[in-house]
Amino acid sequence: MIIETLLLSFIILSDTTATEPQHLDEVVVVSKGQGGRRSAKGQVASIDEHLKELKNVSLVRRGSYAWEPVVNNMAMERVSTTIDGMKIFYACTDKMDPVTSYVESSNLQSILLNSGLNGNPQATGNIGGSLDLKLRKAGFLYDPEWKVGADAGYESNGHLQVYGGEASYSSKSFYTNGGVFYRHADNYKEGGGREVSFSQFQKVNAYDNFGFRLSPQDAIEGTFIFDRATNVGYPALNMDVAKAEAFITSLSYKRLWEERLVQSWETKVYYNHITHVMDDTTRPDVQIHMDMPGKSWTTGLYSLVRASKGAHELTANYDLYYNRLFADMTMYPGGAAPMYMVTWPDVGTLNTGVALSDRIRLGSAHTLNISAKVAWQHQRLNNDEGYHALSVFFPGMQQQYHQTTGRIAANYQFSIHNSQLNVGAGWGSRAPTVTEAYGYYLNNTFDQYDYIGNPRLKNESAVELNSAIKFQTPNSKFQIGIDANAFFFSNYIIGQFEDRLSAMTVGAEGVKVYGNISHATIANFSLTSQWTIQPWLTWNTRLGYALGQDDEGESLPMISPFSYTTSVGVHFGRFQGKAEVQGNARQAKYGRKYGETETPAWTIVNLSANYQFSIHHSQLALRFGIENLFDKRYTTYADWCDIPQKGRNIYMNLSFEL
Repeated sequence: MIIETLLLSFIILSDTTATEPQHLDEVVVVSKGQGGRRSAKGQVASIDEHLKELKNVSLVRRGSYAWEPVVNNMAMERVSTTIDGMKIFYACTDKMDPVTSYVESSNLQSILLNSGLNGNPQATGNIGGSLDLKLRKAGFLYDPEWKVGADAGYESNGHLQVYGGEASYSSKSFYTNGGVFYRHADNYKEGGGREVSFSQFQKVNAYDNFGFRLSPQDAIEGTFIFDRATNVGYPALNMDVAKAEAFITSLSYKRLWEERLVQSWETKVYYNHITHVMDDTTRPDVQIHMDMPGKSWTTGLYSLVRASKGAHELTANYDLYYNRLFADMTMYPGGAAPMYMVTWPDVGTLNTGVALSDRIRLGSAHTLNISAKVAWQHQRLNNDEGYHALSVFFPGMQQQYHQTTGRIAANYQFSIHNSQLNVGAGWGSRAPTVTEAYGYYLNNTFDQYDYIGNPRLKNESAVELNSAIKFQTPNSKFQIGIDANAFFFSNYIIGQFEDRLSAMTVGAEGVKVYGNISHATIANFSLTSQWTIQPWLTWNTRLGYALGQDDEGESLPMISPFSYTTSVGVHFGRFQGKAEVQGNARQAKYGRKYGETETPAWTIVNLSANYQFSIHHSQLALRFGIENLFDKRYTTYADWCDIPQKGRNIYMNLSFEL
């Protein structure tokens, strides 16, 4: 009986939520066979489409592939993104390859969101929040079990094709699950039917997860991911991507205890290598051809201990990683010698930190969550040419730098009957990114300026205040939640005009150098509701609003205007259907000072349906939908350089599991 209990514990430990912080803000479930919020397209949906389901998350879109996640209206500089706790850093100076682009839905169990400073233990610099993509693992089972699955999907707009296959085996001492996923898309069409050039892409992703049980209490687990995207177009940028390739691997040891102070211990080591090659050879009328490759190497480890004593649930985590980022550019002016420039000077970053958290049950209705982390970071510029080029603008700059960052947050939760109140506060800081500190003449097509890093930047910090109220009727037919947070920044990092320097990129309007401004503010508000009108009929609504201001009272760029989504869903046996209306109000407060232009209001209608059925021992799910039903031409505030969204798109996909 004890052995069976421990086996069950290992199944739970391998699941998505067991090794996560107790205080989560939202979870999107990706894997089939699990309940919870998910994309209407199911497992065939892209990672970006799953991320859209999170209320605190928006996505910056530069094309139809690899959208940049934004949490609480803060971009990747202020958000920590990990895959199963592993630190991974993009290799593109234009942020064409966020961490989320290197995994596939078939290999994910869920996406976990921590809003703000109360982040997961492995997160560093997460002022805006943290995302952890939890891999789907077959886990250990007492009775051996084989599973085979396949997915296929098609979308009319852009002729997107999706194909995937997977297989898994589980026993009491060994499990493995692996698969291959392929996506291919041509140029899509905006509302009205005009083709958006350079919006095509293709991608293949292969993965395998495995585990060995060494004893009833001990197990070893491993992960391997290979992802390769080619011929990726970016209509909002001056260049496309010839290749974006990732190799991600990890090995972890887990131990469980029964009825002891220490409940579990997990230690993981990992390595990943990202290669990203930008390309402009397919673009017409290129005045100066450029090659812009970038590379990222990261190796690291973390060790996580969970304990419980009385009213306390404790977590202690130690993590360490070393990352190298290198990018350069070669320009080939016609009839002249090539020109070479280092844009990321092979920056090596060693970061190590300790995180502690405690979930304290103060009574049947009261809970207090406390978390803190301190991290030390050392950086060295390994490329002499890049170091000397930047030294021209910053005489006397050092070749090595170190920073200390930290965060502390507390959240109080009061639950009574059918209501829940949360209030919280926190403080956190982050070190400048490699781009902000050491980037060299990086062109930004958003405002048409060349950007230069500043090695003399101070650490950015912020104080966060947050609150949330949730209420539901005794019969749970009606639920409503209101969330609000505000971030008060000191030494906010943003590009600042530098009239004394000349632009290097053809067509650029000037040069900006990253600098600190004294203060800035970002505030977010959201309301969600669910009304079960009848057992078969549900009405959901989500409203959101945000503000962002700099130290002169001017609006910050890329802050969401008022947004809304409302949907009516029906459920009859194995059939589910949904009609959805979503949109944004006019972006009245936009960052004119920072090169942003106003975005008009828009509204679209989406329809979706799915039917699940069985044939012998096989489970099948058929999904069908129409996005942008009325083929409206529109652009959101997060569409880089106002590239239009897709017009009417009809999709269908089929998932099969045996």
